[in-house]
Amino acid sequence: MVPKKDKTPEIPVLDFERPIVELQRKIATLKHRSRASTELTRELHKLESHAEALQKRIFSNLTPWQKVQLARHPGRPYTLDYIPHLFTDFRELHGDRAFADDAAMIAGIAFFDGRAVVVMGQQKGRKTKEKLARNLGMAKPEGYRKTMRLMSLAARFGHPVLCLLDTPGAFPGIDAEERGQAEAVAKSLEVMAALPVPIISVVIGEGGSGGALGIAVADRVAMLEHAWYSVISPEGCAAILWKEANEQTNNKAAECLALTARRNLENGLVDEVISEPLGGAHRDPRKAADNLQTWLVDRLRELSRVNPETLVRQRFEKFRKMGAYRDELAVAAS
Repeated sequence: MVPKKDKTPEIPVLDFERPIVELQRKIATLKHRSRASTELTRELHKLESHAEALQKRIFSNLTPWQKVQLARHPGRPYTLDYIPHLFTDFRELHGDRAFADDAAMIAGIAFFDGRAVVVMGQQKGRKTKEKLARNLGMAKPEGYRKTMRLMSLAARFGHPVLCLLDTPGAFPGIDAEERGQAEAVAKSLEVMAALPVPIISVVIGEGGSGGALGIAVADRVAMLEHAWYSVISPEGCAAILWKEANEQTNNKAAECLALTARRNLENGLVDEVISEPLGGAHRDPRKAADNLQTWLVDRLRELSRVNPETLVRQRFEKFRKMGAYRDELAVAAS
């Protein structure tokens, strides 16, 4: 009896990735034949150089809407994909001690770089059953109340808090609103603002609205290169401004929202951008995790040297300075 071959599921391909993927498939086919032919080996080297140049050209000129699509790529690493690589002895803790546990929000304790830390982040789920259980990464009030419970634990024992953001937004359903969604997110902002331990937040995929900000009031906020972070999704913005969300309006909204990592850095909303492997984190999850780990180690060591009072003061000043406006009345009076 011939044993069945293990089938590795193919990574879905976005439209702008297709020319690269087709070239890479051709290269893979040639590799099986190249040992028997010097001519094929030369052709293989040419194709590999061309594929790399093509990939660099495409990914250095992505539109904001294409960045959003990349951040949502189904093969992109999620919070539970990063945790085993970044942390040791992770123990997930459940429940908000008031209503229920929220599977859309992961929270627990672990060891990182030789010290105990509190870890939290949204989890979307991959297969249909898990997506439903995780509510597509959209947390309800109990999710934020769970993270606040762990933040209090972190403050009590002096553990740093590390957050991985990946959500299109907090869940907008009736049940969430009935249980105080807005209050839960607002309270989380308040708790984080006064937490006397180092807090680091990284947008690893989607950073949508208050759902992301609810665990992003941190001493250091970073984004992965192809993540997005904004007050609203492009589709939501397009539906409000132009009464419909389609390819054209989504593109326009994504451009206007300045939601890419580079634009957020320019606007002072994040502190750093963490590079991804060429082609995106889904093409080399291990490399993406290594880049994230290196950045986290450096930032945590830096913040660990700052006393709690200074941490809280600097965090307050950091967020207080965000945003700019023009007071037309004051200008006219002057």
